[in-house]
Amino acid sequence: MILTDLGPEAVFYRAFPPRWAHTPESGAGAAIRGGRFNRPGVEARYLAASTGTALLEYQAESPLLPPATIAAFHVTANNVVDFTRGYDAVRWSEIWSEAYSNWKGMAFLDEIEPPSWVIGDLVREAGHPGILYRSARNADWTCLVLFPELAEQTGFVARVHDPNHDLAGDSSR
Repeated sequence: MILTDLGPEAVFYRAFPPRWAHTPESGAGAAIRGGRFNRPGVEARYLAASTGTALLEYQAESPLLPPATIAAFHVTANNVVDFTRGYDAVRWSEIWSEAYSNWKGMAFLDEIEPPSWVIGDLVREAGHPGILYRSARNADWTCLVLFPELAEQTGFVARVHDPNHDLAGDSSR
């Protein structure tokens, strides 16, 4: 695996359902059904290097953008897996060649374990806080997934930028 350090205070963005605005630093929403690099039950925080990428990733296959809250995050993390240059058999184990497989189709239609979930497991087991990767929607876009369960162990910080405390303090707003 190729590793990189992010930050200090590198800016990334996250678009998420308004119902999660009271816990922007959570990964609980992604844990409900899973995501590209996290299986159900594993919290993950998906971020993007630009606001446009965050919104388009959030929109996914929907023809219209669902309601969203978007926020900036200050990220400092060491030893993040850097997969932005994609699969290279010399540098990556073979499973990484399947990182961009149709994980949703595999998980929800075919009911088989997506290889990208195994990749997420391997990264977490190795103690790396996350994966920097290219968007499956556009290879020019950079995304980041962080695993909150590893924040204390790895010392990563991904703090929401909310200087005026505009995000809801609880789920009632």
